[in-house]
Amino acid sequence: MSNASLSLSLSSKMGCCGDEDDEDILKTPPLSTSQTQILILNSSSDDFVLSPMNSNFTALTCRDILRLIFERLDIPDLARACCVCRVWNSVGSDKEVQSRAFRAPWRLKKVVGKPSNGSFWRDNGIGKFAISHKLNRGDSIASLAVKYSVQVMDIKRLNNMMSDHGIHSRERLLIPISNPDILVDSTCYIEMDNYAKREVAVLYLDGGPDRELRCLLNGIGVSGSRGSRRLLDSLKRSLHIDDGTAQYYLSISNGDPRAAISEFSEDLRWERDALHF
Repeated sequence: MSNASLSLSLSSKMGCCGDEDDEDILKTPPLSTSQTQILILNSSSDDFVLSPMNSNFTALTCRDILRLIFERLDIPDLARACCVCRVWNSVGSDKEVQSRAFRAPWRLKKVVGKPSNGSFWRDNGIGKFAISHKLNRGDSIASLAVKYSVQVMDIKRLNNMMSDHGIHSRERLLIPISNPDILVDSTCYIEMDNYAKREVAVLYLDGGPDRELRCLLNGIGVSGSRGSRRLLDSLKRSLHIDDGTAQYYLSISNGDPRAAISEFSEDLRWERDALHF
């Protein structure tokens, strides 16, 4: 029996997304020893389909049995199972069940952290993961692309960067993962990167996240005043740069937009001159 057929065979009998009343379902008497043995023997047949019409219906309301089944489902089948009834949805929405389904394809050892939205678990494609690279002096997007065997545009897209200058205002960059084998037996940390403006499962190749860095990444932001926000937006439009780059040039010019534009122009001029050598 396939994973999906278990969910779909019950949809027509039990209703979808909670049509059944929880209390009525949970009043079903527990399985006897003989019933459990019948369930195991019958399930070995290729033609066997578990449904409310057979004598093993009580198995479908036992949370322990449901949990054992759901832990073997992949993300799409787990999502379908959660739509069968409220009891299934309750079991399938458990953090550990979702985390296990999220980790399974990549053989991750552990996922640390709680996403801000439960929909995070619904997509476990390779694009959901990233390597955290702490920036050092002399780093450039091109050099990091070569080091990690990825495309320059992929790094910019992941980090929400419009130009190479954005690298100067950041403590780290998120690097797309090109080789999934790097995830095997590793630990990832669910983080919201305020520069990239996305929630990702971050892999630290040097061990684990630095506490000060995580605080900085989660706390970075422009002052809450509307004036500061307007100033930042104006500078971004004028120079065609991203949020982080605008913040950087404002910070080194003590909040003076004219000085920020001057500093940015000087850096552009220096880069153009450097290319001619």
